[in-house]
Amino acid sequence: MIFRENVPLSGLNTFKTGGSAKFFCIVGTVDELKNAVCFVTENKLPFFVLGGGSNALFSDRVFEGLVIKMEMMGRGAVEKENGTIHLSAAAGESWDKLVSLAVGNNFYGIENLSGIPGTVGGAAVQNIGAYGAEAGDSIIEVEILDVSDMKVKTLNVKERLFSYRDSIFKKLEGKNYIVTRVLFRLKKEGELNMKYKDIREYFENKNFGEITLKDLRSAVLEIRSKKFPNLNKFGTAGSFFKNPTVNKNFYESLREKYPQIPTYPVGGENFRISLAWILDNICGLKGFKKGAVGLYENQPLVLTNFGGASANDIKNLADEIARTVKEKIGIEIDPEVVCV
Repeated sequence: MIFRENVPLSGLNTFKTGGSAKFFCIVGTVDELKNAVCFVTENKLPFFVLGGGSNALFSDRVFEGLVIKMEMMGRGAVEKENGTIHLSAAAGESWDKLVSLAVGNNFYGIENLSGIPGTVGGAAVQNIGAYGAEAGDSIIEVEILDVSDMKVKTLNVKERLFSYRDSIFKKLEGKNYIVTRVLFRLKKEGELNMKYKDIREYFENKNFGEITLKDLRSAVLEIRSKKFPNLNKFGTAGSFFKNPTVNKNFYESLREKYPQIPTYPVGGENFRISLAWILDNICGLKGFKKGAVGLYENQPLVLTNFGGASANDIKNLADEIARTVKEKIGIEIDPEVVCV
């Protein structure tokens, strides 16, 4: 394993921005990961674990530590007695290739998450979600390296690892955990998740007989292609902000003023509201652009680098959007993207 110095980061993330890493290495095994952790411990450096770079915004400045590029590979599936499939994947595996593998073998559970860029490790850390599903819905175990004692451990979902677009790995209690492998519980026979409006409308407008897993994956990929920029042309990390969650009183006052705002209950007396709708219909920010950075016209949650934008340009626009939402309806919105 080689520790390189002053490595540019713009080519290692989908925003296509950022300065450089003072130190950089690629890890393909747990032993190499331990060596990387020893390096930062001995040199008293911060570190950042990088997967596909699809949910990170790197500062234009130098990251004064070690960026660890996660490239651990390996997948395997085991059929259980009750008709479920335990699908295991190392943290460096491509997320969408794993979804493709599952769909190709008729394993139900993660097909609605087709087309999301990044790695399996990143999927667990972010608890990625789309079209009515989240990674955490199917994850049953996460293997981690605990850097506090350098031991490999297995965390069970009973330990409440996940919440909406969030996980223990992004919180203080998980700051010493590096994801190395993820175990999913899928099904050999299951029901397709057709709850999301865009998916229902897609099939209503086409002459389909029995809808298969492959049909659903194809639908999700087509829907995504129309909502998100082409990563070969533009820089983006997908949805920059989370949909905000509000209490019942706020929800009722908002619905009274804006009856058409999309909302749905999320347990207790809380409701999640569509930030995309707010940005378009209340804030008037549809297609808003400043210089080389702006909101993608087909999906206002997506901040886009149209070419030549700096990380600071993107961060400034994100802050301006957050201020506008606060001024218009009085709520604070949280980023989904990790700012490094």
